[in-house]
Amino acid sequence: MAKITTGLGKGLGALIDTDSLNVGGSSSINDIDLDLIVVNTNQPRTHFDPEAMEELAASIREIGVVSPITLRKNENGTYLLIAGERRYRAAKMIGLKSIPAYIRTAADDQVMEMALVENIQREDLNAIEIALAFYRLMEEYKLTQERLSDRVGKKRATIANYLRLLRLPAEVQIGIKDKKIDMGHARAILGLNDPVAQLHLYEMILKQGFSVRKVEELVRLYNETESFEKKRPTASKEKPAEYQELKSRLTKLFDARVKLVSDDRGKGRIIIPFKDDDELTRIMGLLDHIDKN
Repeated sequence: MAKITTGLGKGLGALIDTDSLNVGGSSSINDIDLDLIVVNTNQPRTHFDPEAMEELAASIREIGVVSPITLRKNENGTYLLIAGERRYRAAKMIGLKSIPAYIRTAADDQVMEMALVENIQREDLNAIEIALAFYRLMEEYKLTQERLSDRVGKKRATIANYLRLLRLPAEVQIGIKDKKIDMGHARAILGLNDPVAQLHLYEMILKQGFSVRKVEELVRLYNETESFEKKRPTASKEKPAEYQELKSRLTKLFDARVKLVSDDRGKGRIIIPFKDDDELTRIMGLLDHIDKN
């Protein structure tokens, strides 16, 4: 097939500043022998859904590879796969001998960035793969969230939300990758600060198929009562005036909505909520002052 000189294609060319990356040469499309292609071990995609792969293979069998994959030619005559591993795998599944590909010129330290950016821009990755891709880009290229936002064409808030997913317990992250829960569920779970509670709520979602709204309600309930179950109202004795006075004094002292929870036997706890580290520091300072006095 004759070489066809072309641009990078919408998206990748706009996202990667080739001058700043010092990537020389131009892109071209060729039919490349599949046996000459080497898979990139730094590929951000780690999961390939078998059913989705079968559907893609059927589509390629019917109409061919619509969008070329992206390769870099190695010195030994092979080609490193930068982006398009799903199309590459599907083509091999149906026995194709070659595949259309963009041939890019890129240094070793640019290949990973190109793979990450193109996959993110194409929205081919699951939420955890995207989060890890953002993290790797920031770590490898010393990017701030603001700079990364410009680099990949995503809002900073979007990037922050993805990165927060990496704080979840490993089992929950695997559930996101396997599409057992979606991004909305995951963001709701992040409303809990206790990993044990996060994992328990995740298991509840799997068993009972809770909607995102229901999960948000459970998170609010847990943050208020430290339980996922609503306590049935009981005809308990009215709290004495001293109880209410203590609650009022503590609320005023700490400038926070202090809660006093107790049962009919008088057993309970005092809860002093705080919204961030600065407020916690302020409360601890007040406690230190009280202790000294």
